[in-house]
Amino acid sequence: MKKLPRLRKKKVEAAETPNRITNETVAEHRERVLAGGRRFKYPMQYAKHRLVINTIIISVVALILVTALVWWQLYPSQNTSTFFYRITRVIPLPVAVVDGQQVRYSDYLMWFRSQEHNLQYKQGVDLYAKENKTQLDLIKRQSLDDTIADSYAAKLAVDLHLSVSDNEVNNDIKLQRQSSDGQMSEETYYAIILDHFNWSPDELKAVTARKLLHQKVAYAIDATASKLQSEMTDALKASQDFDKVVAAVQPVNEIKIEANITPLVPSNNQDGGLADQAAKLAIGQTSPVFKSTNGDGYYVVKLLQKDNNNRISYASLKVPLTAFDKQLTALKSAHLVSEYISVPVVNIPSSNQ
Repeated sequence: MKKLPRLRKKKVEAAETPNRITNETVAEHRERVLAGGRRFKYPMQYAKHRLVINTIIISVVALILVTALVWWQLYPSQNTSTFFYRITRVIPLPVAVVDGQQVRYSDYLMWFRSQEHNLQYKQGVDLYAKENKTQLDLIKRQSLDDTIADSYAAKLAVDLHLSVSDNEVNNDIKLQRQSSDGQMSEETYYAIILDHFNWSPDELKAVTARKLLHQKVAYAIDATASKLQSEMTDALKASQDFDKVVAAVQPVNEIKIEANITPLVPSNNQDGGLADQAAKLAIGQTSPVFKSTNGDGYYVVKLLQKDNNNRISYASLKVPLTAFDKQLTALKSAHLVSEYISVPVVNIPSSNQ
């Protein structure tokens, strides 16, 4: 019994005494040390495929959430902020489709934001007040309709091989720079456009290019207007009396020549180039047929009066363009125009009512 403590001590000492490392046991010892450390290593070597799968899943979920957020803000909520406008400039998201042609959301926002900016910051109208909801709906509808029309014109232009050059855009902007005090500089004009419509020079040029292309297409496809202007030209050879010309030219497809007389207006009046054409004439002289710069028809003007303040009065004959609008209306009736945002149709009462 007295020997038991001694035996216990020897066993403890034997357990605490490490094994000797020899040339024969060094490999075994190294493996034992490495095995103990492996459990502390980053488990990439064991689960690399799991890490890749998890990364892909997280990325896909994040992309879906971001896409859902952008979709919700642009379509149901119709967010028109600068941030989402920039997104539509980078990503060609559609706001509508007309006869298979996508209508870009960025083009719609470009129009809407310009009118929104002008009304809110220049005219002091709170468009988002409850009492101004009708006006807000109206500028949304006008912006969407204009954008759809421009997109449809772009589609037709491809088939008609029509395009607009940079020179045409620059010349049109040069005409816009005309004022009662002469022609303003580019810097001043661009500053005014930015202040009133929140358009950069590039945005202004893009809008101008679309409108010029729209006009070219409208003239190119309107056979009725072309026929009427040809008959009007022949009638003017027989008489310079505008009333007689109107009576001599019979309507075509219910479209007829329109006559008008203006009061005294500035010779550089912004009226589609009519005043500019009339100012070049002598009193009583009639111009040749020309296309208006705002693309609404063919015109002939006769100068009636000119005063010392550089104001003029003139008579005009107009052959309106109608074919483009009729084609677009027919597409809407045939359900070939789809809008991806909800914008109500606002009926504006006639001023004659």
